[in-house]
Amino acid sequence: MRDAFLHPAEGGHRLYIHHAPAVGSVVRGVVVYVHPWAEEMNKSRRMASLAARQLAEEGYAVLQVDLLGCGDSSADHGDASWEAWVRDVRDAADWLTARYPEAPLWLWGLRAGTLLCQAAAAQMASLPNLLFWQPAQQGKALLQQFLRLKAAAQLADGGGKAAMDEVRQALRTGQVVDVAGYRVSPSLASGLEVATLAPLAVTAAATRPTPRLVWFEINPQVELELSPAALSAAPKWTAAGWRVDLQPVCGPTFWQTTEIEDAPQLLTATLARMASVNEAALA
Repeated sequence: MRDAFLHPAEGGHRLYIHHAPAVGSVVRGVVVYVHPWAEEMNKSRRMASLAARQLAEEGYAVLQVDLLGCGDSSADHGDASWEAWVRDVRDAADWLTARYPEAPLWLWGLRAGTLLCQAAAAQMASLPNLLFWQPAQQGKALLQQFLRLKAAAQLADGGGKAAMDEVRQALRTGQVVDVAGYRVSPSLASGLEVATLAPLAVTAAATRPTPRLVWFEINPQVELELSPAALSAAPKWTAAGWRVDLQPVCGPTFWQTTEIEDAPQLLTATLARMASVNEAALA
């Protein structure tokens, strides 16, 4: 069952889309989906919805949330801050776990959403499980990529660097800037710039059982390989106490393609991995 509604929150409301598992079924877990940034959010809505519905069919309660200033939630994108977005993730997790208090919590992020998942998890008393789709390891790189859109129109006449310098100076002086139709506040830019996908230390007092990190990288090439960044990150998360599953999957980079595209192999792999994690937890 799918239920979309406006949930009261600081600064107005947030759009919540709750995918409930079938009535009478065993709830395997609860999953909060954290969308990526800017136009990537719009490009990936279909894939997120498909995955949420299929997870619900498999016994998971899934909550999709539009963060402050995004989609159908309150405010303008220029009103958003990194701290407000992290708070939105925590609030969504609280709402969902209050309805399914015995079910394990998963935070599921795509691209910049994975950085928000990590930041929200760091503020929780008990570490959640993490499901990452194409995780962004450094927010600074995402911000740089996004700000280049401001300069793109001026590259032909050699004004690209000047445009980049201008927008960075505006942010440093506390001004909200307009990039590709999105207003960006200094507090959002600064929070994203320092965000890093660093492992969170697991302690016996904080989490039981051992939290899981399920990490998918999507590659349009037939010959699948994990990126050097993923291979480097995995042992660090393991050393911090996490059980880590990394998997490359063939499919389009749907969050940035010109047309809306599906990645069916990613859906299949996600459901299979979640099922195997659940079976291992029951063993």
